[in-house]
Amino acid sequence: MADLSSSPPSGDDPEALVRALWAHDQIRALASRYAVAIDARDIEGLVALFVDDVQVGRRRTGREALAESFRASLGAIGPSMLHVTSQVVDLVDADHATGSVYCLADVVEDHRMIRQAILYRDTYERRDGRWFFVRRIHELFYGVPRDENPLDQSPANWPERSWGRGTVPESWPSWGRFWAGSGD
Repeated sequence: MADLSSSPPSGDDPEALVRALWAHDQIRALASRYAVAIDARDIEGLVALFVDDVQVGRRRTGREALAESFRASLGAIGPSMLHVTSQVVDLVDADHATGSVYCLADVVEDHRMIRQAILYRDTYERRDGRWFFVRRIHELFYGVPRDENPLDQSPANWPERSWGRGTVPESWPSWGRFWAGSGD
């Protein structure tokens, strides 16, 4: 359970306050970078957000094992749009923290658009001055199919029309590389 009583250092130590604020900012950025990397299928950028000795399942470790895991899970779905919402970060000490991140996601699965409400329970660690995910537990509040898949629309050809299918995710170079490497 998130410790909602966590508070920053007192104003008596401005340097400690700045370090805490900087840590919070870097950690919050991890969640946003994770969402963009997932949606762009930027596997290299995604695994770089994790410690180099990340535990993957019960028997594997390392970023390459994590990359294989992400390639398999992301290769099973179509486009996704992760929307990071509420986030709580609890600093344990100068190099360790935990947190909870809420996320709404629109995910194409079997040609249907699914809306999900997700809770990520995170463990973070600072190494060489930079914060990383150590562990990210994905929990689902719910997933519900939407009546329509907005990606099935005709192209919007922005700025010609403000409605219709856009250019993302195909405009991300990493998206094309991901699918070119999957054999699909």
